Amino acid sequence: MPAAKLALEDGTVFTGENFGAAGEISGEVVFNTSMTGYQEILTDPSYRGQIITMTYPLIGNYGVNPEDVESSGLKLSGFIVRELSRRRSNFRSSAALEDYLAEAGVIGMSGIDTRALVKHIRTAGAMTGVLSTTDLDDDSLVAKAKASPGLVGRDLVNEVIPEKSYNWDEKLSPWANVASTIEKQPASGPQPHVVAIDYGMKWNIPRHLADMNCRVTVVPGTATSAEVLALEPDGVFLSNGPGDPRPLDYAIRTIQELLGKKPIFGICLGQQLLGLATGMEIYKLKFGHRGANQPVMNKQSGCVEITSQNHGFALDAKTMPDDVEVTHVNLNDDTVSGIRHKTHAAFGVQYHPEASAGPHDSRYLFEQFYQTMLDD
Repeated sequence: MPAAKLALEDGTVFTGENFGAAGEISGEVVFNTSMTGYQEILTDPSYRGQIITMTYPLIGNYGVNPEDVESSGLKLSGFIVRELSRRRSNFRSSAALEDYLAEAGVIGMSGIDTRALVKHIRTAGAMTGVLSTTDLDDDSLVAKAKASPGLVGRDLVNEVIPEKSYNWDEKLSPWANVASTIEKQPASGPQPHVVAIDYGMKWNIPRHLADMNCRVTVVPGTATSAEVLALEPDGVFLSNGPGDPRPLDYAIRTIQELLGKKPIFGICLGQQLLGLATGMEIYKLKFGHRGANQPVMNKQSGCVEITSQNHGFALDAKTMPDDVEVTHVNLNDDTVSGIRHKTHAAFGVQYHPEASAGPHDSRYLFEQFYQTMLDD
């Protein structure tokens, strides 16, 4: 395989082998601790502007397929693994990982000590890097990394949202193997209408809503409150998405105008935007939470959920107004993992209950949203 290099803005350089596409790209270098689910990670729009390092040492062993996708394409900047599997073995596999990346124009690198890279990020924090197969000069790459833009203050949502609204009908795959515990409305009767505001939404979210017999309309993240209310929803969903939520004034304003008018449920970036809309503040985490094994405690029940997470920012609990409360806490670092408005029917979580890929401990949150719409 041809050579590839990763240079970080602090001067650290890693040399490995290229797979997938060739070229050069910059992005924030982060890591994900999931053992499986790399195709869902690759197609998660929340990774826009980032170079992902997988901590699990062998990636690509089950190939890829056309079903396990979370968006219309690969949104990340680059992909780093310790070892790329030389063979794929799964009856659902339709292509090799390296061919999948090459077709999408995504640069991959293997053969580096990912443990060393991850330990460095954990110590020094997530930082900008340049991944290249064309320029292999260390000094040149480090200079480029230092000159590349970071994520803070950038609006990445506008790079991944749909161009127009559309209806969503696809339900959960049989492979999801998730059973709802609530009584659904009959297919022939009225269905709760959810308007999902797409800031970079993973497709397994509307799949869950449709599987619960909701009628789902997806609108771009730039939609105004008037446009959302004109669709006469029974509830509004705020999706996940990439980057820093603070520049998204248009989204914060829309949520502020929707509060108290319709039930609201937010996931990941959606929760951050909900928090900002209520007056809370955001700060950047040192290296973020990314993986399918993050422990979260539900403060009301006392139960611990193993969750799938992907974010680099968090709500500041010290800035919480009196009419908002913390409902869930990340047990690794005590950061806010869930909030609820005490006056309005609005809540959110800083993780992915749709868990594609990941555990299904938090499925009840979709059911909670469903019931809130019926009771409203």
